[in-house]
Amino acid sequence: MFNLIEEKLTDPQVLAMILVGFATALTVWTISMPLVAGNPLQKRMKAVASERERIRLRERERMSKAQQKPSLRREPKVYMRQVVDRFSLSRWLGTDTSKSKLLMAGYRGQHAEVTFLFFRLVAPVGFFLLSSFYLFVLKVLDRPPLVLVAIVIGATYLGVKAPEIFLSNQISKRQGSIKSAWPDALDLLLICVESGMSIEAAFRRVSAEIGTQSVAMAEELTLTTAELSYLPDRRSAYENLATRTGLDAVKSVATALLQAEKYGTPVGQALRVLAQESRDIRMNAAEAKAAALPPKLTVPMILFFLPVLFIVILTPAVIQVMGLK
Repeated sequence: MFNLIEEKLTDPQVLAMILVGFATALTVWTISMPLVAGNPLQKRMKAVASERERIRLRERERMSKAQQKPSLRREPKVYMRQVVDRFSLSRWLGTDTSKSKLLMAGYRGQHAEVTFLFFRLVAPVGFFLLSSFYLFVLKVLDRPPLVLVAIVIGATYLGVKAPEIFLSNQISKRQGSIKSAWPDALDLLLICVESGMSIEAAFRRVSAEIGTQSVAMAEELTLTTAELSYLPDRRSAYENLATRTGLDAVKSVATALLQAEKYGTPVGQALRVLAQESRDIRMNAAEAKAAALPPKLTVPMILFFLPVLFIVILTPAVIQVMGLK
C-alpha cells in the first residue's frame, strides 16, 4: 500500500495532474471571489451612516444639557468675591499691568481677575503661616532665631511673587505656542486674502484651520474676528490682538493691517513679506538653540559619560592586575 502511494507520488504524470488540478482550483476561486463577495463600499457606507447618526444623537444630547445651564460664563467663587470686595483688593492690588498680563496668559473675564487678586492676598499669608509652623512649632531646623526669621520673611516674599511667577510662566508657554504657529497662520491668511476673501472671513478661516497646531493662536484669531464684527473701529481690534499676544511679530502684522486699512495699500504684499520675516526669525531661533546645545552638554558629559567611560576602559586592566597578584 505504502509502496503504491510512494510510486504514484514519484510518477511525473501524477504530479503534473495534481499541479494542474491545484492551478485550476485557484483559477476558479480567483474568478468566483468577486462574484461571491459582497460590496465592501456599501457596508462601509452603512457603518459610516450609523456612526454619523450616533454622533448626531450624542451631540444633540450634549447641546440640550448645555442649554439647561443658566450661563456659559464662569462666575467667580462666592468666597473669593467676598474677600476681594471686603478688602478692596481691586483698588490696591489690581493694576492695568496685571490685567494685561492676565489677557496675555489667556485668562479673561471677571473670574480670572478675582481669582488672581484673591491668591495675591492669600499666598503670602499661607506661606508665612506654613513656614512659621514648620520652623517654630515643628522645629525642623536647628538654627538661630534670626536665621529662622529671615527664612520666614523669604517664604513670605516668595508667596508675594508666586502668583506673578505662575502668570509669567503661563504667558511664556502661550507666547511660545503662538510664536511657533504664527508663520503658518500668516501663510494661510495670505492665501485667503489673495483668493479674494475679506479680512474677517480670512481670520475666521485661519482660526478654524490653525487650531490643530496651536489652540492659543486659534483662540486669539477667533476673538479678533468677533471684534472686527462688532467693534466700530477695526483699529481697536488689531491693537487688541497685539496687546493680548505681546509679540513683536503680531504687532508688526497689526501695524501693516492698520496701514492697509488707512492708506489702501495691498494687504497681500505686506503679509508675504511679514510671513517670510517670521519664518526667518523662527529659523534663527532654532539655529541659536542648536548652537547653544554643545556648551550645555559639556557638564552632563563630564558628570555622567566620562566616569562610565573610564570604568569601562580601566576595569579589565584592574581585573588583570588583581588576578596576577
